[in-house]
Amino acid sequence: MMKKARRKYDKSFKLEVVRRSLEETTIQALADELDIHPSVIGKWRKKFLDTEDQQVLFSGNGNESLTEEQKKIKQLQSALRDKDLELEILKKAISIFSKKDRVSTNSFK
Repeated sequence: MMKKARRKYDKSFKLEVVRRSLEETTIQALADELDIHPSVIGKWRKKFLDTEDQQVLFSGNGNESLTEEQKKIKQLQSALRDKDLELEILKKAISIFSKKDRVSTNSFK
């Protein structure tokens, strides 16, 4: 059995489908008419209703639609993870070197 190719829809099509699902007809009827699974339309509606900034709605290509503040937060979180990792490495290095020093000073006694 051959898999169906994944269809891609542009932003204007999604917005029109959401508008129609909210104003004109049921999700099921619209899904049957457009040959789209009802859960897809439901996801589009939820995203539409949950998103305040319509500019970032349905950005496409699987990319997260983030505001500038959200992008900055992600960047800062990433930088913090990097710094935490560096700190852990330095702690381990200090621990290793301090053990070597203790061993070497004890061997002279």
